[in-house]
Amino acid sequence: MAVMTVVASKPQSNKQSLWHRFVKGRGLSYCILAVIGVFWIFPFLWMALGSLKTQREILAKPPKLLPEHASLANFAKWFGELNFGIYFTNSMVVAVITVLGNMVFCSMVGYALAKMDFAGKNILFGAVMVTLMIPSVATFVPLFVIISNMGLANSYAALILPFLCQPIGVFLMRQFISGIPDALMEAARVDGAGELRIFFQIVLPQCGPPLATLSILTFLSSWNNFLWPLVAAQTEEKYTLPVALSLYSTGQNATNYSVLLAGAVLVVTPILLLFVFLQRYFIQGVAGTGIK
Repeated sequence: MAVMTVVASKPQSNKQSLWHRFVKGRGLSYCILAVIGVFWIFPFLWMALGSLKTQREILAKPPKLLPEHASLANFAKWFGELNFGIYFTNSMVVAVITVLGNMVFCSMVGYALAKMDFAGKNILFGAVMVTLMIPSVATFVPLFVIISNMGLANSYAALILPFLCQPIGVFLMRQFISGIPDALMEAARVDGAGELRIFFQIVLPQCGPPLATLSILTFLSSWNNFLWPLVAAQTEEKYTLPVALSLYSTGQNATNYSVLLAGAVLVVTPILLLFVFLQRYFIQGVAGTGIK
């Protein structure tokens, strides 16, 4: 009769076991993300802390991360001497109206492309997709000529009208609305509802996540827009925050880093607050529309 010999394997050390569990789990991924996060967050942290420093502290060598005597004097200069209220109001008016316009018009166009049948629909959607590949700077000259001929230069209309319905918004809403069951709209048509009623009472209430995504993307684009306001706004009364910050950084103020950092904080803060409050809807909207 054969004799079977059982060889007991050596128990793994606790260190190896912990390491394998760490690698197989999400610990390694979290560590990599944490390192990447530090590189992303550090410039913003330096900007925020630098806005509280004096010019002498910023130019000190070796540089120090924390301010020795934190002060809000740099922010007070923006609110007092540099007409921050005018620039902030202009940026907010342009951004809010642009967001509202895109939410309405992009939703309507997206609904038409997704759920209505008409001649040339695929050609129109293809044209929308083509415009996504055209740099916006390439359209500035014809846009400015059109705006000037209409007598709208140096006005809110000049800053808002060219961006009321953007191709990315049309694509975003079209992708989401395509997933809404046709049966809902057919039932409404049987009951005598028109297209506008179907759109506002059935389709639009279901578009919360993509509308939140669209609002964030549009607000971000409008708030950070620099080149077009620089071209269209010809007086200080119509300057937006990015334009004002850029113009302040020229000439004798080019090395006034503490005030420039304070201005950068004022520009970035509304965007961060918007994303913090709407990030859940933003992620849902991106996932629901298939944007990569």
